[in-house]
Amino acid sequence: PARGLAQRGASRCSLSCRAFFWLVSLLLSSLIWFIAVKASDPHDKPLQKGLLIFGVMFSVLLQEAFRFLYYKLLRKAIEGLVALSEDGCSPISIQQMAYVAGVGFGLMSGAFSMINLLADALGPGTVGIHGDSQLYFLTSAFMTMVLIFLHTFWGILFFHGCEHRRWGEITAVVVMHLAVSGSTFCNPLYVGSLVPSYLLMAAAAAWAYLLSGGSAQNLRRFLLCKS
Repeated sequence: PARGLAQRGASRCSLSCRAFFWLVSLLLSSLIWFIAVKASDPHDKPLQKGLLIFGVMFSVLLQEAFRFLYYKLLRKAIEGLVALSEDGCSPISIQQMAYVAGVGFGLMSGAFSMINLLADALGPGTVGIHGDSQLYFLTSAFMTMVLIFLHTFWGILFFHGCEHRRWGEITAVVVMHLAVSGSTFCNPLYVGSLVPSYLLMAAAAAWAYLLSGGSAQNLRRFLLCKS
């Protein structure tokens, strides 16, 4: 019971800390983008679009940098828990930490996406009144959902890469994050952003499942409800 209580406490702490780290990365990237916009000509549309692209890409890189810093912090915390435990074992594994951290990252990202979406929904006007797509809110909801799942899977992949010094896995996470964020610039051609994002989510889910110790046999037993 004590070990289970320690696991739940560590999971909740990890979830809250991961959300905090994401908020800090968002604050820094937003501050840099705001300064760049204010220091440039607001009437130069190509320049403003370039600054927006720069802001998105910089935000992605900053988020991944904070993901790495959070991994280092968790690694130190686990070492401290091992030193204090009676059996010399941590109450929570790095794999569990990776999952919880990814969920915290994804939930906070989704929460802010929904806040921005609801702010746009306040008006004025009606979606599509000027001939634009009427699927804005629907596709935004689907994009928010896929980002929550992707951050969860990316957390598992990233932590596994850091733990085993597999830099290819870390690079893959950064590239996928950049690709998904960059695909949003295809909007309002929503097929150009949703389809690649969901394909990457399926690939990341399968990859994270295998790295977590899953197998095709285990998946088949799960689907058939076999022990």
